[in-house]
Amino acid sequence: MKIFQRSFKFLALVVLVFLSTTIYANTSTEDGGQVDTREEVDAYIAHHLQDSHDFSFFSYTNDEGERKHAGFPLPVILWSSEGLVTFMSSEFHHNDDGHVIVEKNGLKFAKIHSKIYELEAGATAVNFDAEHHATNASRVLDFSITKSVVGILVIGLLMFFWFSRLAKQYKNKKIPTGFGRVLEPLVIYVRDEIAKPNIGDKHYRKFTGYLLTVFFFIWLLNMVGLTPLGFNVTGQIAVTACLAIFTLIIYAFSGNKDFWVHILWMPGVPYLIRPILAVIELVGTFVIKPFSLLVRLFANITAGHTVIMALIAIMFVMKDSLGVAGATGLSFVLSVLIMFIEVLVAFLQAYIFTMLSALFIGMAVAEHDHDHEHDAHGHKIPDAQDVRGDFI
Repeated sequence: MKIFQRSFKFLALVVLVFLSTTIYANTSTEDGGQVDTREEVDAYIAHHLQDSHDFSFFSYTNDEGERKHAGFPLPVILWSSEGLVTFMSSEFHHNDDGHVIVEKNGLKFAKIHSKIYELEAGATAVNFDAEHHATNASRVLDFSITKSVVGILVIGLLMFFWFSRLAKQYKNKKIPTGFGRVLEPLVIYVRDEIAKPNIGDKHYRKFTGYLLTVFFFIWLLNMVGLTPLGFNVTGQIAVTACLAIFTLIIYAFSGNKDFWVHILWMPGVPYLIRPILAVIELVGTFVIKPFSLLVRLFANITAGHTVIMALIAIMFVMKDSLGVAGATGLSFVLSVLIMFIEVLVAFLQAYIFTMLSALFIGMAVAEHDHDHEHDAHGHKIPDAQDVRGDFI
């Protein structure tokens, strides 16, 4: 119970820090105003799915017609033509169309569609071509602390706090107490239902820590993404790509001799076919497998957020045909129903990513036919390679 209370206090402190920020104004209509037409809804959904350089809880227009944003700015960290440049995102005043120019260290910067550009020397404004591409500005390396990074840091700190407490409890008692009782069944589930069957009893301990990390990391970020905080971390392809690369590095460097022999010089097939199979296996190992990991998570989370936002938009785009009450009621019912499905999808996507990661690792460390053990009846004892075949 104490660990739950401390976790609650920690979350309360985080929320308090978030809420104890200033409300800063922007007279631009970008990222604001009424959303009534299909085009405005599409633009709003696209904006919601993107990462942000500042953290906004909500926006409104005051009596003077100024657009106000409740939230707090985040650090902008850029590597420009003159080296490192830092400032706060509030200097852009929530402008995202390149009209607000920030001058730092003799350089000028503008934000266009959530990307930061450095203007050419002597330029005072961004010039655009017919397709609205900047012609006198170039992209800079952006290492900013964005909204998604904040989400990653918060979930990372929570996981570190929870599991360090759980580990300490295991040192002093056999059965955890408090919030540890919630975590223990999930930890056992990942170990016994994902790690052991796919990696095998001989090697699973070495990789269980990683599998637990990615499972809880993805699951918690998926759940936070369904809250009004507006996180969409696992809907950023850069994040899912990094997670997939981690899995790639682990199974590539953990692969045993049999794994690489079966990839580079497949035994049991004609010699003329082996080079062709080697190319196919290498592409599958270094491209297709990680791509399947990153695109599945990214696509499902992005689709879920898009559907929820589209259903919420029904109350705006269909109010003329259904009336205010009808459109609002239909939007509410459909949104609640899809939200329950998204809660399931949040867990399912974490499970699938962890399962496939364990499967790929198990394929890399599995012992092949000539190393199989047999039981008392002479039957072959299955290992991770056999499990892979059954799973597929």
